[in-house]
Amino acid sequence: MNAVKLIERTFYLDKLKDVMGTPDIKVITGMRRSGKSKLLEMFIGYVRQKDTNANIIHINYSLSEYEPLLEYHRLNEYVEKAYREGKTNYIFIDEVQMCEGFEKAINNFHATEKYDIYITGSNAFLLSSDLATLFTGRTFEIEVFPFSFAEFMQYYVLSDQYAAFTRYLMEGGMAGSFLYKTPEAKYEYISDVFSTLIVRDIRKKYKIRNMPLMDRLCDFLTDNISNLTSTRSVAAAFTKEHFKTNDRTVSAYIKYLCNAFAFYKVRRYDIQGKRYLTSNDKYYLSDHSFKYARLGTKNADYGRTMENIVAIELLRRGYELYAGVLYKKEIDFVAITRSEKLYIQVANTIDDPDTFKREVLPLLKIADAYPKMIITRTRQEMYQHEGVKILDIADWLLE
Repeated sequence: MNAVKLIERTFYLDKLKDVMGTPDIKVITGMRRSGKSKLLEMFIGYVRQKDTNANIIHINYSLSEYEPLLEYHRLNEYVEKAYREGKTNYIFIDEVQMCEGFEKAINNFHATEKYDIYITGSNAFLLSSDLATLFTGRTFEIEVFPFSFAEFMQYYVLSDQYAAFTRYLMEGGMAGSFLYKTPEAKYEYISDVFSTLIVRDIRKKYKIRNMPLMDRLCDFLTDNISNLTSTRSVAAAFTKEHFKTNDRTVSAYIKYLCNAFAFYKVRRYDIQGKRYLTSNDKYYLSDHSFKYARLGTKNADYGRTMENIVAIELLRRGYELYAGVLYKKEIDFVAITRSEKLYIQVANTIDDPDTFKREVLPLLKIADAYPKMIITRTRQEMYQHEGVKILDIADWLLE
């Protein structure tokens, strides 16, 4: 059987290295099959190499040998027995949510101040919003995304970024699919990952009864990535299709999908009034390949797929993301960190003068001096138009 080729995911490894030895509980989250377990294995390898005084206690609940530890008292006993006085004791627990009452064990390990703790878990059971309630100690969360374009190029050892992007646009970043040779087999794998996420993580956690409605909602959101979406209008449309539902149920189901990192919600931001708008959010898939896997590649809208890729890359880079509104014009993204703000438009091509005008005019109307850019497919180096940067998407993704 072919094993997945491993690449060093330095972006995440560096984050783990930075918090090594801190008293925080390190929590690795991210969607199913995004590479959390492999990242943990790589980091364990680094710890072994770096710390000759390390005592590594590693529990992987995906393996049957750890079945006796599926209850927190047993886990507690096992770890305490494995503890070594005079050593630096590291705890690594993979798929921690499989252990009943896991938070009690983790809180106990943390309270003893004897361990450096790292855990991974299924997203629906380790929500960012729940971490503060679950754990008494301070947590440090590292969210792992599917492969970025840079990682995709590294995996396949590609040098021409423009040709590579054409492939990435169609294949996406779910590394498990890279082992399959044909597009059909790749998409079948990706579709299975998505279905498992819905059935195992979401259905189990939230005890969902109306699975046909959840499936229909997944297809709707997938087909409408980057479109403004109102739960009320979605519920009304589904009611016409004879689904028994209302906007509260639709809203709750969307929240569950976002909790499991299947989708990311992007709220709207009024640029002139500097306020957040409460109506009509946008949704993006955690990996754009899910769209092709679920709905096929016929009539693919590459502009919207590119917008999805840019959204996930901005989130990966740590930006808060909003859809901008200025004088009834839309700006695809307002990306904010503590120290910077970016205004971004995304287009498949700007060769047509009307398309270029449509993309650039809203940016030129923004009065402040923060960077403004159009990310598109130019296959050439960055150039500027009245202060607006025009960048090729492949080059921007590799920055």
